Amino acid sequence: MISPAARALPGHSVPLHSHPHEQIGMVYNGKAVLRIGGEERTVRRGDFYSIPANVQHGDICIGEKPFVMLYIFCPLREDFIQKLNEQQKKGC
Repeated sequence: MISPAARALPGHSVPLHSHPHEQIGMVYNGKAVLRIGGEERTVRRGDFYSIPANVQHGDICIGEKPFVMLYIFCPLREDFIQKLNEQQKKGC
C-alpha cells in the first residue's frame, strides 16, 4: 500500500510507535531526525529508509521547510484505508 504523502511542520514530531507492517519511504522535501529502533539519522530530500515490522520509530522535522515523505507499507494498512474512506464520506 502506498499512502498519500505525509507532512510535518518544522519542530513537529511523530512520537515513537510501531505497527505490524514493514514500512519503506522516500523523503520528498525538508529534513528530519528519523529514529528507527535504537538508531537516529538525519534524512533529507531524496533519501530512502526502511523500517522493519514491529520496530519502534518516529521523527522530528528540523530546518525551516516542512518534512514531506511518501510511505509504502506491506502488508496493506487496513486502518489507513478505513481512515481515507471516512474522510471521503465527510468531504475532506
